[in-house]
Formats: sequence, structure tokens, C-alpha cells
Amino acid sequence: MAFTLTQKKESVAELAEVAGKAHSLVAAEYAGVTVSQMTDMRKKARESGVFLKVAKNTLVSRAVENTDYAIIKGNLTGPLLYAFSQEDPGAAGRLIKEFAKSNDKLKPRLVSLGGQMYPGSHVEVLASLPTRDEALSMLLSVMAQPATMLVRLLSEPASQIARVTNAVGQQQAA
Repeated sequence: MAFTLTQKKESVAELAEVAGKAHSLVAAEYAGVTVSQMTDMRKKARESGVFLKVAKNTLVSRAVENTDYAIIKGNLTGPLLYAFSQEDPGAAGRLIKEFAKSNDKLKPRLVSLGGQMYPGSHVEVLASLPTRDEALSMLLSVMAQPATMLVRLLSEPASQIARVTNAVGQQQAA
């Protein structure tokens, strides 16, 4: 069933809205992926905050025109699955990487992040990015470390005095 012009415009508008807010994009070849595998992937995508869409390349190229992802327009060939990370930048990379392990038919083709385009092999790098919570905990540990060191430094003279007093007391008792 062919798309009408109205449906195409709605699809482009939806993709443009998602692309405007997305943190990263992974495009992957999906030829040979079964319907049940695609359904599982869509379910995981919803759970992890990833917008997953199979769309015509011309519609996607129109949708990303005024976004950071306009750089990918020349590389959209063949049937592609588009995964836009909506909550944290690495979510789409983790989703595609996880499903590509169990299905050799799913091949990452390109990755786009921060207005830059990378080859599909960079999905590993994207997947290794920390989630928001992990990044905040790393920042908190870096910020708390100087305070911890200061407390240790300030408490050290008192503990040294206690050790010296204890040693003197043990020498006098002996």
C-alpha cells in the first residue's frame, strides 16, 4: 500500500520532531531480520528511550534537513532502520549493538552524534557512553574526592597524637 502525500508529510514531520530532540542516531541495515526479532527490538527500544523507525530514505533525508543529522543525507542508501536516542546518547548504540550480537543480519551502517557522522563500526564507542545516572555519579565522585582528602588530612594530626600517646603509655607500662 503506497503512502499518500498527507501520510508522507506526517511521517516527515514526526521524524523531524524526533531528530530535532534526539541526542544520537544509528542507521542499520535490517534485511533478513525476522518480524519477531523486530518486534522484540521495538519493545526494547520503547523501554530504553529510543525512537525506532523503518522509513524511506528520501523521507528521512527531508526530515533531518535542518538538524544536526543533515550530514547523513548523502549516505542513505538501501533499506535502513533508524534509531534515535531520546534520553541518553548511548541508548541507540547499546540497542543496536545488543541485537547485532544475536543477529548477524542487523549491521550498523552509520552513527551520527553532535553534528558528526561516523562509520557503523563506531556503534561500539556510542554504546560505551555512560547513561545520565552513571555520568552524574562519576561527576559526584570526582567532586567529593577533594573533600574526602581534606577530612583525612585534617584528622591525621589527631590520630598521630593518639598513636604516640598509646606508644608512650605502652613503653611506661613495660
